[in-house]
Amino acid sequence: MAMTAAEVLKMAKDNEVKFVDFRFADTKGKEQHVTVPVSHFDIDKFESGHAFDGSSIAGWKGIEASDMLLMPDPSTANIDPFMEETTLFMQCDVIEPSDGKGYDRDPRSIAKRAEAYLKSSGLGDTAYFGPEPEFFIFDDVRWGADMSGCFVKIGSEEASWSTGAKLEGGNTGHRPTVKGGYFPVPPVDSFQDMRSEMCLILESLGIPVEVHHHEVAGAGQNEIGTKFSTLVERADWTQNMKYVIWNVAHTYGKTATFMPKPIVGDNGSGMHVHQSVWKDGKNLFAGDGYAGLSEFALFYIGGIIKHAKALNAITNPGTNSYKRLVPGYEAPVKLAYSARNRSASIRIPHVANPKGRRIETRFPDPLANPYLCFAALLMAGLDGVQNKIHPGEAASKDLYHLPPEEDKLIPTVCASLEEALEALDKDREFLTRGGVFSDSMIDAYLDLKMQEVQRFRMTTHPIEFDMYYSV
Repeated sequence: MAMTAAEVLKMAKDNEVKFVDFRFADTKGKEQHVTVPVSHFDIDKFESGHAFDGSSIAGWKGIEASDMLLMPDPSTANIDPFMEETTLFMQCDVIEPSDGKGYDRDPRSIAKRAEAYLKSSGLGDTAYFGPEPEFFIFDDVRWGADMSGCFVKIGSEEASWSTGAKLEGGNTGHRPTVKGGYFPVPPVDSFQDMRSEMCLILESLGIPVEVHHHEVAGAGQNEIGTKFSTLVERADWTQNMKYVIWNVAHTYGKTATFMPKPIVGDNGSGMHVHQSVWKDGKNLFAGDGYAGLSEFALFYIGGIIKHAKALNAITNPGTNSYKRLVPGYEAPVKLAYSARNRSASIRIPHVANPKGRRIETRFPDPLANPYLCFAALLMAGLDGVQNKIHPGEAASKDLYHLPPEEDKLIPTVCASLEEALEALDKDREFLTRGGVFSDSMIDAYLDLKMQEVQRFRMTTHPIEFDMYYSV
């Protein structure tokens, strides 16, 4: 059961908590925090919030509207598993003090408005999300980019390129091959104990774990599968999951990353997102159509396919995201749906019980801000339902190896962040319904992301020396 403010105060007392940490997500999805001693933590923090300066957060308002309030959500209270001093943490909404409403650029408030919009639309009352973020764990990473040039070097004892390395304690030779990480037993898989520790900590924070394993990429790619939940709660869990994975790796002297494509020539990290919409305890995606789907679910798929290029700006929000989404490789770039075909960007997982009927959107990656990602997917799907956008026939063939004349008939996701940002700028009305996303928030997001595009575009790449130095 969700905790009340009074129960959180009791929890702090019972656990002899010394500090309380207020956490919130910025536009990019990076969690930020501010800490108060328990002596300054009382019921007033739940009623009046905690004041902070919002003008220093990238993509948020300038200095003229800097005063913001963090409003802690008591249902998210947990004891931090990593702090030396006993620390209780909570996820917060960012509130505009002038009207007491959720700030229009606060990702968690946007996710809450998406849930409210679903209810007010009358189409459903609950949306369930189940993300599967993949991640890499390395021993060491170094990079630099300045006027003298640029480089990146990844150190990984598990990587195939480490077969000739002289390692402390000797090189045992047991490691996955390129694309061979899925999923031999230890000692080839060297992350078993670390993943198990991550899972136990996640469960202690109330996040149910369903599976953990090594992923396909050889150099330390892993996945922990956790249970689905409602939109906002599942986004909170995703934030906590990243926090746990980063910090457990850190305690082992390793480094974890959710970058979609840190390694060239091996699999990238995706974040497949499972979704379903329910009303009055009934799964609206279950029916007697293709793969046991209802017409509602097919229209929902139609909405995601229709808005996919605009969604990419939110679901694949980095220049690095498009190093993963490349046609001709094992990437979910084709905007089609299928029950068994993993080459389609929307898959219908096989389930024995119609209650579990859902769709799986395969193009998002773990760089996405989960609050914005889930909210945007829901809004696109609901637009499909409202406007009865049928996605056409399901894809039965392997979409990676189609004859060229068939291949060009199937639309694809964006090929670059710049293309995605242009698509979002043109196709944004579906996100602004019910005031879920505001135009000013989308404009600020586009500005923030265009800075990344510009920086990337202006940086000379080592590959260019390879291609052009002697021409």
